[in-house]
Amino acid sequence: MLGDNRYVYAVVSRRVGGLSIGINLNPDKACNFDCPYCQVDRTIPGGNRQIDLEILSAELESLLAMVIAGDLWEHAPFNTAAPALRRVGDISFAGDGEPTAAPGFAAAVAAVVDVRARYGLEDVPLSLLTNATLFHRDKVRAGLDVLSAAGGQVWAKLDAGTEDWFHRVDGTTLAFDRVLRNIEWASKNHTVLIQSMFHAFDGEGPTDAEVVAWAGRLRAVLASGGELVGVQVYTVAREPADASVSALERPRLEWIAQQANDVGVSASVY
Repeated sequence: MLGDNRYVYAVVSRRVGGLSIGINLNPDKACNFDCPYCQVDRTIPGGNRQIDLEILSAELESLLAMVIAGDLWEHAPFNTAAPALRRVGDISFAGDGEPTAAPGFAAAVAAVVDVRARYGLEDVPLSLLTNATLFHRDKVRAGLDVLSAAGGQVWAKLDAGTEDWFHRVDGTTLAFDRVLRNIEWASKNHTVLIQSMFHAFDGEGPTDAEVVAWAGRLRAVLASGGELVGVQVYTVAREPADASVSALERPRLEWIAQQANDVGVSASVY
């Protein structure tokens, strides 16, 4: 069923209280990060880089029609969902790479917004999971405008407080300052939530100083006049490809979240 889809996938999520629909704009697996905790197998070639909007819309329409008719809940693994979860909880642009890097990003966002409206689901939350590296591009900003006009949120990734840790945990040579400047810009023009992954390498997680520096980056966004609706602090939940990577304990995550709370950003631990 959904396994044949090119762009649209779904999981039942207790966190969103229903069906979480993912829009994968990177079947080609294109990403400018190489995070050691990423689950995407990039040793296997991806698909076509160009987005076929007709196929994307048709896949989303088919899924939504099945949800509304109740047919989806007759198929595994969705047939095990509790009755209260048999609803569309959210739609997120998140997949095998950086969504904003996809050709036709803005047009794809518009297509999803259109399908959502045609099924009367305008109240269903819409979000973009992004590493915030490409917000300076006009074509990306056009897509962010479409997202915001539809009430969507930008969920920007910020996993570090210093340049060295940023390069290590996100597997990139891009300048950390680019991400920071882009998040600051977005926080003044869109609704932004921060997602922050914290984990250990060979049992050693980020130092206290690193976490304090991370919280300082959040404070700097607020000091610049930006707004952040919150930050999600989380760790690895599945076995990562890099064997040196492991999860942090809940008390450590709670302490990290408190550093964000202390600088004025509401933080939750997942």
